[in-house]
Amino acid sequence: MFSLGLWLPGLAWGWVLLDALLQGLVGACAVSVLCSLLKVYLYIQCLNDPEGQAEKEAMRAQRRVLEPLHVLVLTGLLALVGSRVAALVVLEFSLRAMSTLLSLGKGSHSTQLYLLCQYSLGCGVSCGLSFLLEGAPHGTCNLALAAGLAGLLACSARRLVRHVCTLYELHSPAQYCGVCILLLSAGHRIPRLLRNALAITFTVADLAAVALINRDFLSTGEAVRFWTPLTICYTLLVIYMQEEPQQSSGRRPVFQTVLVRMGGLFILLLTVGHWVDIFHVLISLLGELWCLLHARVMLEACWRQ
Repeated sequence: MFSLGLWLPGLAWGWVLLDALLQGLVGACAVSVLCSLLKVYLYIQCLNDPEGQAEKEAMRAQRRVLEPLHVLVLTGLLALVGSRVAALVVLEFSLRAMSTLLSLGKGSHSTQLYLLCQYSLGCGVSCGLSFLLEGAPHGTCNLALAAGLAGLLACSARRLVRHVCTLYELHSPAQYCGVCILLLSAGHRIPRLLRNALAITFTVADLAAVALINRDFLSTGEAVRFWTPLTICYTLLVIYMQEEPQQSSGRRPVFQTVLVRMGGLFILLLTVGHWVDIFHVLISLLGELWCLLHARVMLEACWRQ
């Protein structure tokens, strides 16, 4: 007979893997809700614009199976990425977002920025849950409940997308559908709603990211040796982003920016990180590219606008 001690390590790793998958699922569902609301907003904008009919038809023609596949793949990627790299991705995007919003001016919003934050949002949700539930006696049960609620929100958002893409063009002139009437009168407020929700989410995620990174340091000297090159690297990245054309169109600048950001993070972790962090950076690169490919139709609509 096997002793209980032989089973305990495997059981502990099983719970860790389950927690990572649940955290990844919550993050992927958050990204799905973001994409669904943006798709509703952009679809209505293209419907009201005679020059946006091509993007409207492209959004309508997207297959329903792609969204569950997107959530499934993103769940796996977020579950595999380590907490340190996820925290660094969150901090980097927060600095980039603040710089972009300051350059846009007060009262402005960038729909493209919301699309570019997909993977960072997933990492932020994962970091926040990891920090808030650290040491909780029923952490796995809490994560399961959070995953269920997040899945319910994601499914509701997907049903809204299907309703809008199928019936909004018919219902909006007749004005007898409550959902379509609400979108007709308040659909332009979706970017403001997303901006407020993302601001709260990334505020919590930034605090959690700093705490998760600092817990690995045994002394102040180790923390200074890590944060100093990190600050320099992120400052150079923000300067590079500002020098890029603000109204760039086309796929190349967006994908080039992702490669530059992940390349800078890769070089930084080669000097002050662990070897496993290099693997996590590669996973993050795949996650960023996967999210951009999934949202390519909406990005094209943003570029045209």
